Amino acid sequence: MADEVSLWGLLTIIGPIVLLAVIIWAVLNNRVSRRRHQESERATADLYDEQDRIDREKRMR
Repeated sequence: MADEVSLWGLLTIIGPIVLLAVIIWAVLNNRVSRRRHQESERATADLYDEQDRIDREKRMR
């Protein structure tokens, strides 16, 4: 019984620390550079422009 209590106490202390470490790691690794974000936005705008051009061509037929 004493072993279970000490293990539970250890997990109660270490668990939140590990969880916090994982959350910090995920936040830091999910950051996108400004350049990459701008490239993504530009590519999205290009796709929208291309689709608009195709739609206009279809309407003119």
